[in-house]
Amino acid sequence: MARQTRSRRTREAGDAPPSRSRVEQQQELRRRKAAAEAKTQTGQRRERQGGFRTFVGECIAELKKVDWPGQRQLFTATVVVLIAIFVVGLYLYIADEAFSRLVKNVLLGG
Repeated sequence: MARQTRSRRTREAGDAPPSRSRVEQQQELRRRKAAAEAKTQTGQRRERQGGFRTFVGECIAELKKVDWPGQRQLFTATVVVLIAIFVVGLYLYIADEAFSRLVKNVLLGG
């Protein structure tokens, strides 16, 4: 017979120590997380700062870092998008005409 661990022997003997319910364990975990201090990815402690002004200031700082396209690049991208729209629209028009004629002439016998 395989050797039983102490916890299994205790459980089988009927005098197992009372265990906390799953709900109590989850509540304890939530309390610990709430009590933990917020840290940055580098592990430094982060002081709670908030408010609308801070948010707007950080947004402006991030938008200054963006590499905005020049006029030539913007024009080229616009032309590419318009050509793609035209090609897809033409494809959908041809497919619609073909299927509508198929339905009218073949399936409806018209």
